[in-house]
Amino acid sequence: MSRPLAPLLSSLGAHSIGDGDHLTAPPAACPALLASAVKDDSLLVVLTATGNDAEALEAALGAYLDPQLIALFPNWETLPHERLSPRSDTVARRLATLRRVAHPAQAAQETGLLAPRIVVAPLRAALQPLAPGLADLAPVRLLRGERVDLTDLVRSLADAAYSRVDMVERRGEFAVRGGIVDVFAPTDPHPVRIEFFGDEVESIRQFSVADQRSLVEVERLWAPPCREVLLTEEVQRRAAAMQSVLPAAADLLGRLATGQVVEGMESLLPILVDHLETFPQLLPRGTRIVALEPERLARRAADLHSTAEEFLAAAWVGATAGAEAPLELGAVAGAAADSPLAKGGFLTLDELHEAIDAAGLGWATIGPFGGVGVGEVGVGGIDVGGDDAGQAGFVALESFRGRAGAALELARTRIAEGWRVVVAAAGVGSAHRIVEQCRDADLIARVSEDASEVAPGVIDVVPGVSGGGFQVPEQRLLVLHESDLTGRAAAAVGPKVKVPSRRRNVVDPLQLRPGDFVVHESHGVGRFVELTKRTVRGVEREYLVIEYAPSKKGHAGDRLSVPTDQLDLITKYVGGEAPSVNKMGGADWAKTKGRARKAVKEIAAELIRLYSARMATKGREFGQDTPWQRELEEAFAFVETPDQLSTIDDVKADMEKPVPMDRLVCGDVGFGKTEIAVRAAFKAIQDGTQVALLCPTTLLVKQHVDTFAERFAPFPVKVVALSRFQSDKEAKAVVEGLADGTVDMVIGTHRLITGSVRFKHLGLAIIDEEQRFGVEHKETLKALRTDVDVLSMSATPIPRTLELAVTGIREMSTLATPPEERHPILTYVGPQESAQVAAAIRRELLRDGQVFYIHNSVKSITRAAMQLAELVPEARIAVAHGQMGEKQLEQVIVDYYDKQYDVLVCTTIVETGLDISNANTLIVERADTFGLSQLHQLRGRVGRGRDRAYAYFLYPPERTLTETAHDRLQTIAANTELGSGMAVALKDLEIRGAGNL
Repeated sequence: MSRPLAPLLSSLGAHSIGDGDHLTAPPAACPALLASAVKDDSLLVVLTATGNDAEALEAALGAYLDPQLIALFPNWETLPHERLSPRSDTVARRLATLRRVAHPAQAAQETGLLAPRIVVAPLRAALQPLAPGLADLAPVRLLRGERVDLTDLVRSLADAAYSRVDMVERRGEFAVRGGIVDVFAPTDPHPVRIEFFGDEVESIRQFSVADQRSLVEVERLWAPPCREVLLTEEVQRRAAAMQSVLPAAADLLGRLATGQVVEGMESLLPILVDHLETFPQLLPRGTRIVALEPERLARRAADLHSTAEEFLAAAWVGATAGAEAPLELGAVAGAAADSPLAKGGFLTLDELHEAIDAAGLGWATIGPFGGVGVGEVGVGGIDVGGDDAGQAGFVALESFRGRAGAALELARTRIAEGWRVVVAAAGVGSAHRIVEQCRDADLIARVSEDASEVAPGVIDVVPGVSGGGFQVPEQRLLVLHESDLTGRAAAAVGPKVKVPSRRRNVVDPLQLRPGDFVVHESHGVGRFVELTKRTVRGVEREYLVIEYAPSKKGHAGDRLSVPTDQLDLITKYVGGEAPSVNKMGGADWAKTKGRARKAVKEIAAELIRLYSARMATKGREFGQDTPWQRELEEAFAFVETPDQLSTIDDVKADMEKPVPMDRLVCGDVGFGKTEIAVRAAFKAIQDGTQVALLCPTTLLVKQHVDTFAERFAPFPVKVVALSRFQSDKEAKAVVEGLADGTVDMVIGTHRLITGSVRFKHLGLAIIDEEQRFGVEHKETLKALRTDVDVLSMSATPIPRTLELAVTGIREMSTLATPPEERHPILTYVGPQESAQVAAAIRRELLRDGQVFYIHNSVKSITRAAMQLAELVPEARIAVAHGQMGEKQLEQVIVDYYDKQYDVLVCTTIVETGLDISNANTLIVERADTFGLSQLHQLRGRVGRGRDRAYAYFLYPPERTLTETAHDRLQTIAANTELGSGMAVALKDLEIRGAGNL
């Protein structure tokens, strides 16, 4: 359903954006204006203030133009001086865009894509100097049936900065086994397996990272380089020569000199090349650069410089995640280090404009205000007034903020005046909902796949569009957006990426260290010795070598070699104490299994008594989905992940059975558990029963009430809260409403399970963050549980809950797919330094983000906030803790949610479920005093949007860490992948001991 709004371009007419023009247009109309200015023979490069703006504009342009004509040139997530490499998929997208722009014919032949006509770039990407020759870096290409020397292919991959590993797991890696090469290109959703027959490429197949099994056959491999600094002979020679000049980076330079790809090597770019290039130098002549909202760009450029310089000044401390002090390269003579580009790592706007002039490119601006004012402001001293082309004919709409009545009244007025009205919706479900809203308001509307057919007096509702609304008086056209009617910003409509999934506690041979305990299904507990290669019958294979106890005294231990394709027979040992090693083929393992079986049977018998009572009890058999249920689900503003859809189906199937449901939904923080609860609750309410949602904190109650009330708004459903935020009078009214059935759903804390609360007809109990409730709360719930359906939700289930779910005693669903294109959180663990804290906060403010600062002592929290105010005076800082007055605490959280504050200094009251997608930096003081699942939950407060998130777990430099604290911090640093909650829970099981199973 691409280009649904393309037919509108003909009525808008072609716009021309000339050199020096300033056009006035509201931000929501920019996609339409830019699309109407596209010409076949030239390129538009559009600069936005932030990376999020660039991605949103790319998605919005897709409603008007063929997506092949639009390319994104993203910025690094890291600052140029940071000892962290940008993500390989970011680098690959940048290089692919540069290649398509500089060599359109060649790139079209390689990829089958048309040359782009619009490139969208955040300002930060345009201001960052580049290594020379990036546009000329050829990808590694391979076609099925082609004849290629395998050695040449391996060399090409190594030259393109792919890391050679034993088993491919991450983007940017490759592995070679005999005549088979595995490659994970950063731009692909799955790695590919290339099989050779002699020198001929016999097959190219995608395969799954989780179990290494083949998926589908593909025609070609197209693998762009993974780094922007490639280790050519010249670069290696320079690195060797610079070792004595820059002792702080001697180790890094030494490894580069030997041709090793090293994390953070991009920070040395200015001393590894003789000159740096600017972004405009790589663009073809005749390109026009269009700056959107020039005042924002000027402010953004100034912030970028001050933050980059401060980051340089901050002395970074070595951390578990491998971050080291950034390097001051301006002091190094020679190379490109003494060029103005190397200072601070970014050009100024003046320097960018000079580069644009030198490259013979055009420059224009589009803003919401007239050109004169903009010209006076200037962009970094540039007069952007130029030849003001004036109004582009697009007029902004008033801000409806969800006042659907006012928006539809405007539509009625415009239709009466003979205008055409189009409403853009994010998805098909919401499009049908809008049509019903229009009909309720006595307006004629229809869902239209695109806006091609014009019917006078009929509103066309077009699904699959992100962006905003505007009007064009000259063309008598009004475009409304779903967000005008709902007040909710819709998610950008784009392709969803399935992250390669991981299997159950399967052993990863690359994470095993010699001496680690492993368990073989048939032979029991042994010690891992090594990963080795052997040739058997002419075929080379990899084997895991496991050592068992000697079969005779005085002899060496017996060794077992397990081929890597039989890894499912082995699991890593998870337990609190070191086990004794079994004899291979001995009776002791069989006896151990027998004892374990007996113990399991005893526990099972006890649990079966409890659960058979539940099974014997006839639960409520909920009916099939109603039309309202389908309407609610179609109005969901996001695209469901595959895991969400299967979990929703599981929950509904359980509810429709006559036996009470008891299901655990284990999904990582922010993976969409709440939407599953919304749909289950609505289903129960539709069947005439009440729903209770139990949360561990008052803040979470507030947030859930907002979410559920918003989702249920179009329906006659009453949702109320019961927590300490309610006065006694309000609480009494809620209790009465539950008893007489006038309240459909209650969301509350432990107050819900006090003796005073009675339900008229409770059908479903939902427990959020189940691991936070103690035994006594759960016992109270058990009284409810015998005949009520129970849905529990958790990110890191506690060992006991996990134990019941893993053994199949409770039903369990897992959410492993991150919503949208989420990035893993960059996690630092290290001693606390003031300069580091200040730099981390300023870096977040640079992208209009917010910061959680965790200080877990109410006594000294105000002092901590004052110290932060001295460190970062420009930040707006608020304090939140559990001993504040209810109303005051609620107000602080609401204000923070509404972006009135930049930094929230708080205790662990925010640990659970608080969903603020704009907060993407977390700083935790005294991280050594927290439990593992607490650290994981805290980290889950950030990284809920598409921005790269940072988590800093800090401890006092003068204190020695206990072994347990060290283990916990090491685990949290190691598990930064999305969906690592389960891995954290298994590690927690190991640190605490597994209890009675």
